[in-house]
Amino acid sequence: MRAEILARIAAARAARDLSDLARQVVGTTAETTSPTERIKRARQLRQMVNEYVDRVVLGEALAGADWQEISEALNRCDPATVEEEYADAVAEWSALPEFDAENEGVGDLDDWYARHREDHDPGLEKPVADLLNRH
Repeated sequence: MRAEILARIAAARAARDLSDLARQVVGTTAETTSPTERIKRARQLRQMVNEYVDRVVLGEALAGADWQEISEALNRCDPATVEEEYADAVAEWSALPEFDAENEGVGDLDDWYARHREDHDPGLEKPVADLLNRH
C-alpha cells in the first residue's frame, strides 16, 4: 500500500493516543499535585498534538497536496519553507516498502473507535479500514 495511507494510519494512531491521554488528564483534575506536574501533562498533550499535525501534513503531502494549500492550512506564509521542513519525512515515507494493514493495527484502531464512539461522531463502523478500501 502507498505511503500516504500509512501516514494516515499513523495520524489515526496519534489521534487515538492523544484522545486517551486527554481523557486521563481530565481524570486527574481533582488530584492534589504540583504545578510542575500539571504543566508537564499539558506539555505532553501539546507535543502529541504537534505529532498528529505532522502526520496529517505528511499524509496530505504524500497524497500530492499542493504546498501552498498545506501552508495556508498551517497558517504559514512561505510554502517553500514548509515544504523544506517536511522534505526529509516525505522522502523517507515515500521510500517505505509495501506494508500489511493488519500489522499496522488497522483493526485495533477501528475497534478503539467503536468502543469510544458517541452518537454525534461519524457513523462509520470501520473508518480506518474504509480508508484501505477506497484506494
